[in-house]
Amino acid sequence: MTFKKKQFMGLGLTIFFLVLLLFVIMYMTSTIKTNMLEIVQDRYEKVNKAMEIRQQIYQEDRELLYLVNQGEHEGSSNQAAFLDESERGINENISSLEGTLNKKRSRELLNDVEDAYRSISDMKIEILDGLSAGAASGELVEIYNSGSANRSTLFKTLNEFKDYQESLISEAMNASNTAFRQLVASLIAAVAAAILLISTVTLWVIRSTNRSLETIADGIKAIDYENLDTLPRLKQETDDAIGQIAYSFNSMAASLETYNAREKEYTSEIAEQNWIQTHSANIINLYHRSTEIELLADQFITKLVPTAGASLGAFYLHDGNGENAVFRKIASYADSGNDAGREVIPVREGLVGQCAREKKAIYLTNVLDSYTPVMTAFGEAVPKSILISPVIVKDEVVAVIELANLREFTKAEKILVEKVLETLGIAVTNILGRMEVERLLLESQAQTEELQSQSEELQAQSEELQTQAEELRMINEQLEERSKEAEQKSAQLQKAKKDLEEHAKQLQLSSKYKSEFLANMSHELRTPLNSILLLSEMLTEDEDQALTDEQKEFSRVIHTSGQDLLDLINDILDLSKVEVGKLEVEFDVVNIKEFSDRINQLFAHLAAHKNLEFSVTASKDLPDVFYTDEQRLQQIVKNLLSNAFKFTEEGSVAVSVEKAGSKELASLPNWDGVNDWLKIKVADTGIGITKEKQMIIFDAFQQGDGATMRKYGGTGLGLSISREFARLLGGVVQVESQEGKGSVFTLLIPSLPNGVPFSSEHQSFEEVASAAEILPGGDDHSDTLVQGVVNGRDSLETNILSGKKVVVVDDDQRNIYALTKALKKEGMEVITAENGLECLEIMDKTEADIVLMDIMMPVMDGYETMKRVRSMESGKDIPIVALTAKAMKGDREKCLEAGASDYVSKPLKLDQLLSVMRVWITKE
Repeated sequence: MTFKKKQFMGLGLTIFFLVLLLFVIMYMTSTIKTNMLEIVQDRYEKVNKAMEIRQQIYQEDRELLYLVNQGEHEGSSNQAAFLDESERGINENISSLEGTLNKKRSRELLNDVEDAYRSISDMKIEILDGLSAGAASGELVEIYNSGSANRSTLFKTLNEFKDYQESLISEAMNASNTAFRQLVASLIAAVAAAILLISTVTLWVIRSTNRSLETIADGIKAIDYENLDTLPRLKQETDDAIGQIAYSFNSMAASLETYNAREKEYTSEIAEQNWIQTHSANIINLYHRSTEIELLADQFITKLVPTAGASLGAFYLHDGNGENAVFRKIASYADSGNDAGREVIPVREGLVGQCAREKKAIYLTNVLDSYTPVMTAFGEAVPKSILISPVIVKDEVVAVIELANLREFTKAEKILVEKVLETLGIAVTNILGRMEVERLLLESQAQTEELQSQSEELQAQSEELQTQAEELRMINEQLEERSKEAEQKSAQLQKAKKDLEEHAKQLQLSSKYKSEFLANMSHELRTPLNSILLLSEMLTEDEDQALTDEQKEFSRVIHTSGQDLLDLINDILDLSKVEVGKLEVEFDVVNIKEFSDRINQLFAHLAAHKNLEFSVTASKDLPDVFYTDEQRLQQIVKNLLSNAFKFTEEGSVAVSVEKAGSKELASLPNWDGVNDWLKIKVADTGIGITKEKQMIIFDAFQQGDGATMRKYGGTGLGLSISREFARLLGGVVQVESQEGKGSVFTLLIPSLPNGVPFSSEHQSFEEVASAAEILPGGDDHSDTLVQGVVNGRDSLETNILSGKKVVVVDDDQRNIYALTKALKKEGMEVITAENGLECLEIMDKTEADIVLMDIMMPVMDGYETMKRVRSMESGKDIPIVALTAKAMKGDREKCLEAGASDYVSKPLKLDQLLSVMRVWITKE
């Protein structure tokens, strides 16, 4: 018998006996209740009704007797009405009682009562009629006496009816007592039988259930929790609840085995994702260490091919425009190079061209034997699969990567290739742009050097001609016959002089062109940089949380790369200003002790981050007053310390500040009246510099490690700028180093209260360099902008820009797009114009709260536009903030004179621009 049947049987027997017991109790209780109801509600009520009828008949008889004795009087009508009412009540009680009788004897007695009362009622009517007719009292008494027999019969019958009902009550009481005694006996017997049967069934169910549960417990104990790949199964002997437990356990074991398998699969997928993230990060890190496109391509393909499990790889770079455009192979991996035709692929041919047109990857399997084989020293094999993927930037294909594998690529390898190619295009574009800038700069420097060389040659020729002219004059005194020849030589001398002057003008013009080129280059580079920095900063903040952490990291990388490019532009411009002699220095009092403490504070956190020992010591014999340009001095020391920390992995970096000794002074410039010289030494335990490289490291774009696979990055401008700044301060920078043991850079500068003394060398340099001075963006901020930064966004209780209307005037759609997005996020209404005329039309029709005005624009530039706006009635008081990327010296004053309220140079910093706008809108 199953566990379920056992339970149902025991429960059924228990319920059966309980129901039987309940039935007996209910039956006996019903019997008692019936008897009691019969006694109380039936018999007793019938007795009361009979007594009530008799009482009413007595009252009626007394009233009737009173009328018979009194005769007709004033209250006779009221008594007659009472008799009628009493008769109706008696008839109603008799009818009511008749409906409750269930015994024949009771009905017979009630019929006798009803007949007797009917005779009395007839007598009453006769008396009332006689009374109304004025009959004599004797007649009425006679009529009343004639009904005496009926009254006696009526009362007698009522007494018999009452006695009979009381006898029935006694019988019901006896029956109730008998039923109660039977109920008690039956209840005791039924309870005893139920207890016995329930105990028996319960013990039987417990014993059989315990055996089944012990079997299940033994099966569960057999589980090996260290290995869930295979779990034991329980034997299902029955289909009852115990059997269902065994079945459920077996199902659970199967589910656990499935879950364990899925968990291992999920762990494998997580490991695969980690593999993709780790290797993609390693490959992407290559982008920042490459300065040439061939180097980047070679490093990229060398790293990607083995990582992606491939055996062959090629990097094709887009070259040329229009119909002449091709994809040129600039790097490869394990390529035999036997087929020269594959070095260049026309842009519309083959799967490489098809991949570029469709702008999506092509994956081939079951490759034919005619494909280039993978060759080793032991043989060669044809690849089984080929993956061709495009490198896209702004919906343009800049390169195509082709990989071949001896097996099919896995899903993870395909995802890895797709992920690293997402950012490769940006790196390719940046490097190509940087290479173009370097090419133009080197070309400009080469032209300058060539002109200088020609000028020196002409000067030598001029000196030679002067010597020859002197000899001719001496010969002319002795040999008159050679006068014609002397005159010809003189003419040649004049021509050479004119040529020399012409070359000097060309040299001066070349320097001017170089300065103008750098200024225009600054403008052209800062304009796209402005959009890159603004949009990447907005993406980094991501207040709506719409980006993933990876996308935010991409934004931070883009912003950091743009800032690095801006710093590079500033360094190039600084170096150019030094070369043309237009960099201003201001000599003032410097507190050397405070200067040392400030340097210590600036680099202490970097030393702690790299776990390096760092110390700044100042000797006690330093002068209390020292005159130099503190800003340039600080920049020199910061450049030297930055290099020291960059090339030092372990050990220490130390700075010492002391007075220069007599040995050092012997090799220094001899400035008249200068007695105090300062020596600042920056020593590190880094990689050191070889002897042959210690001189070239001070040249622009030169580094101690110039190999294509160099470990440390940088532009190579820091030491060049430091050397030129030291020269401007009247001092020098020296280096002592041993490869592998560290370097010591020594800065020696004099105390010059009146600045560097003027010399003919400086004068000639100034005469050659006549170009306008170029100021790096961001060096010159207005007082308003500084105040705006101090009062930054977080200090404002409410956003005062929300709901304000701003007019953005700029001819570059990238800047308009970036500013529009940024300002709309602040809740502003943005109206755009691409030149000054459009701005004037907008200002004539619209009342704006503030205007952002670009300077360099076609049709009408910013200066003229601001003058026109200020001449308008509606534009006299509106705030105008001038924005420009060509930050020349004097531009700020020129903008303010033209009508600008404030001036901000590009690339813009969003917080600074918003601060300026808040200040001027608040003033308005």
